[in-house]
Formats: sequence, structure tokens, C-alpha cells
Amino acid sequence: MIINTAMELTLKNYTTTGEQIQHEVLRKSIHLLVALVPLLAAFNLFATMALLAGGTLLYTFAEMIRQKGRYVFIISDVTVLAARDRDMGRFVMGPVTLGLGAMLSLLLYPEPAASLAIYALAFGDGFASLIGTLWGRVKIPYTGGKSIAGSLSCLLAVFFISYKLTANPLYALIIASAATILEMFPLKDIDNLILPVGTGLVASLLIFPI
Repeated sequence: MIINTAMELTLKNYTTTGEQIQHEVLRKSIHLLVALVPLLAAFNLFATMALLAGGTLLYTFAEMIRQKGRYVFIISDVTVLAARDRDMGRFVMGPVTLGLGAMLSLLLYPEPAASLAIYALAFGDGFASLIGTLWGRVKIPYTGGKSIAGSLSCLLAVFFISYKLTANPLYALIIASAATILEMFPLKDIDNLILPVGTGLVASLLIFPI
């Protein structure tokens, strides 16, 4: 009886963890799509801004309808599948702040700072959350559950991208450190705004000193 109960609990925990990983993979797959924004903006900045604004408004409208109990084709399905436990029963803000974060990066900063801000949002935050979910057993105090593994993956991801764009290892380390510190704050969905704006500011001050 005790063995059976223990096996049931283990199976339940395994299933719960598996579902969490699936949700996080889906959620961050959407998150990583933001990495396409700098490429699109290089071809046509105005069209990219319009696409981001239109997508954000469309999602907001669809989510408002979903909150009233009505179904919106595809958007409602993806939202429910990718939502975290804390999002259940309320407006899911993540995609809205994600779109706004990318738009602010393009509006506020010149290249390559704008791209660095967006890549920090896409890859830094994305890998931090995904790796943290998979292997983040050691948590960092006062960060709302952020893990050492997740923060290190954010640091490495942003460092390599920053070095690729700046060819300066010191700049890359400073930008990556700033992104990692910002990602560690327990800001929930607001981190989609704070992370790119803060990272872009640091990158701009380094690359274009006053």
C-alpha cells in the first residue's frame, strides 16, 4: 500500500513536471519569435512597427473576448496552452508586454543597441526561463523563484550575442550582466518591458557615449 502510494505520487509529480516543461517550451517558442524583429526592421522599420502594433492590438481584442467566455480561433487555444498557473482566470498580459517591449526597443535606441535589447528579451529571458524550468533546482533568494542555471544561461546567451554585434568582450560582458540582473527581478510580465529597455539603455551608453 505504501509503495503504491509512493509510486502514484512520483508519477503525479513527473506528469506535473512534464506539463510544466511543455507549457514553458510552447510559451518560450512564442517568445523567441521576437528575435525576428531586428531582421524585419532592417528591411522596413515602419512595416515592422505596424506589424507589432497590429499584432498586439489583435491579441488584446481577442483576449478581451476570451475573458467574456467566447472563443477566438487559434488565438484562444494558444493563449490557454501557453498560460501559466498565475494567468488562469485573468487577462494574459505576456504577449502584450512582449510586443510593447520590442516596439520600445526600436523606438528608443539606434542600432545595434535596439537589436541587442530585443535579443536580450528573446534569448536572454527565453533561455533563462526554459533552462530554469528544466534544471533550475538551486534558486536565488529574493528573486521570486529564479534559478542559478537560468541566470547563467541568460548571461551566456546575451554575452555571445553582444560580442557578435559589438566585437568588444568588455561591452558584451557589461551588457550581458545588466540583462541578467534585470531578468532576475521578480517583475512577472513587466520584465518584457524592463529587460529590453534597460538592456538597450546600457548598450546605448556603451556604444554611443555622451
